[in-house]
Amino acid sequence: MFEYFKQVRAEMRHVTWPSRRQTTIYTVVVIVVSLAVAIYLGLLDEFFSAVLQHII
Repeated sequence: MFEYFKQVRAEMRHVTWPSRRQTTIYTVVVIVVSLAVAIYLGLLDEFFSAVLQHII
């Protein structure tokens, strides 16, 4: 078990971590894309609800 943690620690030293700026940019991109998808799906839901109400 200790060997496993030693290997994990050794692998983590090889990881290239993003800078603070990159992390901030990626976070903003994720939030913007999530909001855009939410708005898009919300508009589709309203559209199909209106169409269904018109049919019924």
